[in-house]
Amino acid sequence: MNLNIFLKKNLKTKLMRGNYMALLIGVILCFNTQMSWSQQDSQYTQYMYNTLSINPAYAGSREGISILGLYRNQWVGLDGAPETQTFSIHAPIGEKIGLGFNIINDEIFISNETYFDINFSYKINLSVDGQLAFGLKAGGHLLDIDPSRANTGPFDKDDIFSTFNIDKKFSPQIGAGVYYYSSNFYLGFSVPNILTTKHFDDSGISDNSFNSVTAEERLHYNLITGYVFNLNNNLKFKPAALVKWVTGAPLQVDISANFLFNEKLTLGAAYRWDAALSALAGFQISDSLMIGFAYDRETTELKEFNDGTYEVFLRFDISSRRRMISPRFF
Repeated sequence: MNLNIFLKKNLKTKLMRGNYMALLIGVILCFNTQMSWSQQDSQYTQYMYNTLSINPAYAGSREGISILGLYRNQWVGLDGAPETQTFSIHAPIGEKIGLGFNIINDEIFISNETYFDINFSYKINLSVDGQLAFGLKAGGHLLDIDPSRANTGPFDKDDIFSTFNIDKKFSPQIGAGVYYYSSNFYLGFSVPNILTTKHFDDSGISDNSFNSVTAEERLHYNLITGYVFNLNNNLKFKPAALVKWVTGAPLQVDISANFLFNEKLTLGAAYRWDAALSALAGFQISDSLMIGFAYDRETTELKEFNDGTYEVFLRFDISSRRRMISPRFF
């Protein structure tokens, strides 16, 4: 069972009502039944602009140095809801090699997770327009769980829940990916982390009922694709999709459709299967600078307890050419 999905989908209404202790009891019950869980990777609506966080083979695929910062505030108005900050930078090194750096900070309820990695890609020219890149990434994951962040009301914070404290526990991560792209099409497959890590084996919980508690990260598989249709000289249409799969969790499918007007304004919509509808907008301020915004609205019962999800990104490109003929759409 995936604990993050369990927390997000089954117990978040308790957060809205201020019943933090009930949520903690729910976590205890999960642990007491000796079920293992796996971390769900950070979620993005504008994944088509944040591909380095998904696939290391994307490193260096743009025409120069590309810097991106992204902030996501999920389920606004819901105490303890996820917040994600992402920063990435990557560039081609010569004709064949790309290098990149990525850092993600993910906060949800009493947990704080930080991912950081270095990405390497090697590119092969398959045709005049088509290129195939193979990518590797290596980095680490820091897990911090602090029960004192919970508002337990009249309850004593020094009770049994404090035994779940984890202070920046480190685990290594190694990932791989492959990415094919041309001027109007891309397709990538990646495994962000091929290592499995157990987090709670040394939790220090003395009660025998919790001795077999484990929290295990499992393999995630990502498939991303998109195509750019040139409808006329001033309008482009790009459908895109991201499929994420992990053992023990439901298949996640994101489908989006963006329109680019006059190489400047991007408007679109997206649908996350059985989860949310989204509106997207972006503006190419200059050849180098782009800003994007997305708003998600849940299609589940959770929509009654929050004001939606907001996501904003800023991307800055330093082209290796004097001037790009047309800013890259992906």
